[in-house]
Amino acid sequence: MQLPTPRGPLTAALFERLRRPPHPFDPPSAPAETPAIADEDLQLALFTCYELHYRGFEEVDEEWEWEPSLLAMRKVLERRLENGLARAVPRPPYPPDLSVRHALAELVTADDGPSLSAFLARRADLEQFREFVAHRSIYHLKEADPHTWAIPRLDGRPKAALVEIQADEYGGGRVEKMHSELFRATMRGLGLDDSYGAYLDRVPAITLAISNTMSFFGLHRRHLGALLGHLAAFEMTSSAPNRRYSTGLRRLGGDEAARRFYDEHVQADAVHEQIAAHDMCGGFVREHPSRAGDVLYGAACALTLDRLFAEHVMDHWRCGASSLRETNVMAESR
Repeated sequence: MQLPTPRGPLTAALFERLRRPPHPFDPPSAPAETPAIADEDLQLALFTCYELHYRGFEEVDEEWEWEPSLLAMRKVLERRLENGLARAVPRPPYPPDLSVRHALAELVTADDGPSLSAFLARRADLEQFREFVAHRSIYHLKEADPHTWAIPRLDGRPKAALVEIQADEYGGGRVEKMHSELFRATMRGLGLDDSYGAYLDRVPAITLAISNTMSFFGLHRRHLGALLGHLAAFEMTSSAPNRRYSTGLRRLGGDEAARRFYDEHVQADAVHEQIAAHDMCGGFVREHPSRAGDVLYGAACALTLDRLFAEHVMDHWRCGASSLRETNVMAESR
């Protein structure tokens, strides 16, 4: 993957540095006028810093990953993200008379965001569905990777539960069944570029914020509870929407190979939901009762960001506009 196009003074300065050999530098400053979750420059800069812990960029020396001055800059960016999440996501109370499983279920039930999946099932045209898939490619082409950071930080039943979920995400060791590979088949079936990060330049801040929040929770051990809650919410809100996505893609002519990613999640996530809420999060809270609030907060972050994403997409589509950063993005991929 190549470094993307800068979106402001922060990313312009950062990318200029990253194209050179690793060296100490003073973190560039940028105005903090835009709310963090909607700040294009901030979210792209943070995504770039995090990507150095995943697959990196072709023109960036791998030694940048642990360059102290870059980590110092990332810490400043993370503070803005953390504060932005705190403003956007009220910390849910944890009723002591409820199990964490039931508290998670109540959070999911109370979520009242727009049903993007219902629109895609019944009304979206092919270009809108392709747009949706381009957005989701930022995470789905590395699906499960951010949550895997939790494995070495757990023990006992919570660890075993997480490994059980992640093993399915990675196809049980069979490359053709890895969920990231199934998503590539969906992209190819829609005539999209299935290479890693192909649409990084096109997706807006909210799409990047979804991915950045996972990485933020995953890379900091103090946010372990939030990472587990995030995954639980992800699994608990997956099965029914994926059934609708498959229905919509079938309506638009998608073949079985293109729909397999969604069909697989209908079955797998119905099982994962129970494992994540009961065994993983429930087991974690039994061992660390003081961190129950962290678990619920992570779940609330996942739900809130998904709602903001749906609102962004639906608002643009109601106006007849593209939800991507350029209206001609899809034509360029053909």
